[in-house]
Amino acid sequence: MQAAQTRFIVRGIPTEHAQALRSGGHDAHGQAPLTSVARGLGNPCRHCLQLIADGDTKLVLAYRPFSAPQPYAETGPVFLHQADCERYEADHLPAWFAHLAPALVRGYGANDWIVYETGRVVPGAELADACRSILAREDVAYVHIRSKFNCFQCRVERG
Repeated sequence: MQAAQTRFIVRGIPTEHAQALRSGGHDAHGQAPLTSVARGLGNPCRHCLQLIADGDTKLVLAYRPFSAPQPYAETGPVFLHQADCERYEADHLPAWFAHLAPALVRGYGANDWIVYETGRVVPGAELADACRSILAREDVAYVHIRSKFNCFQCRVERG
């Protein structure tokens, strides 16, 4: 499968998980999410994949985008809108991802382990091509995009 032909779907974190966190559920470290006020434009919601507006209330929490702890199940800080929002599911990345400078992208196998040869640091404008290239590999089940600080942004799967 050629990278240029690889279609993909981008997904924010599952709605059920976001709702549980908004209702006082615990994060990946067993703690309740913290409530904070968004300042500036660096507050992306990992559910709707939109930027949280300056002055809006957000939740700050530890997130592990894997179903169970294991050696490659990274955990890191993420933000969520405190108010309900619609989960992002689309065949393209949100436009603001082009401004990630740089972004980390890597593929994972069906066992949720990193496929080492897939790890890349790329400018945000190159993320879609990088995802297509990685997903063209048969040993890759999905891709994670992370910020330069290693904060989880989203999951990308074959479309």
